[in-house]
Amino acid sequence: MQHQYLVVSTTCPDEVQANTLARALIESRIAACVQISAPIRSIYAWEGKICEEQEFSLQIKCLQSRYTELEQLVLRLHPYQVPEIIAVPVTHGLPAYLDWIKDNTQP
Repeated sequence: MQHQYLVVSTTCPDEVQANTLARALIESRIAACVQISAPIRSIYAWEGKICEEQEFSLQIKCLQSRYTELEQLVLRLHPYQVPEIIAVPVTHGLPAYLDWIKDNTQP
């Protein structure tokens, strides 16, 4: 693949914040697409306690070259002290879809 593509995951505590973050990523052309899930239940350890919360999961499609900007924007807009930001490289994909990602994430 000529360009390195990523799927980046994060979560938000509510749908309003998920939509705000998704729109900011798309409007800035950092991401080509952000999918927001229905509410999910997250169980995790935080500061010595087991926590259970409802969250919305975001799957963000972008170029690896835009990852630093993506991370900075998420950190700036996200309400969590330590938000989930996990990037997974795309090793295969429909060429036309990958081209669409590339075309929609140019600064």
